[in-house]
Amino acid sequence: MGSNIWKLQAIRMLFWMQFFSAVLVPFYTDWGGISLAQVLFLNAWFFLCNFLFEVPTGTVADFLGRKVSLALGSLVGVGAALLYVSKPSFPVFMAAEAIFAIAYTLHSGADEALAYDSLKAEGQTERAAHVLGRMESFKLGGIITATITGGFIASAYGLSAPMRAYVFPSTLAFLLSLTLREPPDTGRERKTRTSYARILTEGGRYFLGHKVVRLLAFELAVTNALAWGLIWLFQPLLERGGLPLRFYGVIHALSCVGQIVFLGNVARIERWVGSMRRLLLAATVVSGVSFLLLATTRWLPLVIVGIIVGFTFSLPRIPLFSAYINHHIPSERRATVLSFVSMVRTLAIVVINPLIGLLAEWSLSWTMAVLGTGLIALAAGSRIEERHLVTEMVTPEPPAKG
Repeated sequence: MGSNIWKLQAIRMLFWMQFFSAVLVPFYTDWGGISLAQVLFLNAWFFLCNFLFEVPTGTVADFLGRKVSLALGSLVGVGAALLYVSKPSFPVFMAAEAIFAIAYTLHSGADEALAYDSLKAEGQTERAAHVLGRMESFKLGGIITATITGGFIASAYGLSAPMRAYVFPSTLAFLLSLTLREPPDTGRERKTRTSYARILTEGGRYFLGHKVVRLLAFELAVTNALAWGLIWLFQPLLERGGLPLRFYGVIHALSCVGQIVFLGNVARIERWVGSMRRLLLAATVVSGVSFLLLATTRWLPLVIVGIIVGFTFSLPRIPLFSAYINHHIPSERRATVLSFVSMVRTLAIVVINPLIGLLAEWSLSWTMAVLGTGLIALAAGSRIEERHLVTEMVTPEPPAKG
């Protein structure tokens, strides 16, 4: 079982070595010939597919094993990449997005579960936090490596080359997955994932009946959906600022590093600003101001600063909010409630992303202004209080009647 750990770390890195992320918008618009509005619609479609496939693909890991799930996910990723570059066509891109969503959901959670059970089989569960943390580091390493090199690949070989290049790491992930070993007892302990109906009824009932969870989840969903627009607009902003294509990935990598630095210093920043509530509000305001900066300037140095600051302070809010939402959910309801919260966050992106795309087709500057103003308005109207950001587990509430 010991060899599973380093293999899972390598698989996580290889699967996320997505060279195309550095130039994805130019790939769609310049090579694919579709509009920016269609690009954001594709991303909304991808998230909707994730929403729909999460439970069905979970049955692969539940019944056939996590090894099979990871191998299939990597192989499906190869198929998706090849489909993307088969023809510059919006229907083809929609099909490829759906297939890649299957690949993503086949990987989702399967590697972490296999890592934990491998440690359990060796009697080393005390290492779980360290091992899972290193797996996340390998994922970020794969993302940063791919985003830095992806721009140079596109500049040298064309906009479709990074997508074709992804076939290589995904194939390696598939081959490495075949060498994994399932711990001998996981088959007896494996259980089917929670159904949609149970998530919607049990998770929804608790969510709607718990004011603090509802408040935190709503603010997370809306602010994240607004901030998510930067992921798809930063490349057009760099193009407008005159940055050569080969350096797009470098800016993306620096943005990832900014997020890592922010998350690694949350406790220190919280002490500096005085409370976690102030930190969350300040992060939202700083993100909003950076968006407004991007709306008002085309000077490349300021555009780069605005993008890096926007990424650094907006996207890391997800794990922070998730941590505090967890503290308000009793253990016996955690799975269904967290799944419901994830659904709410996903659906917010599905709804807002196409609207951002339509607005960006009209004016990139006005889009950033609207997103920035929206973030600042959410911070100003936030109803989150410091007492909502507890650090101890709540006492489980009695089941709802009826």
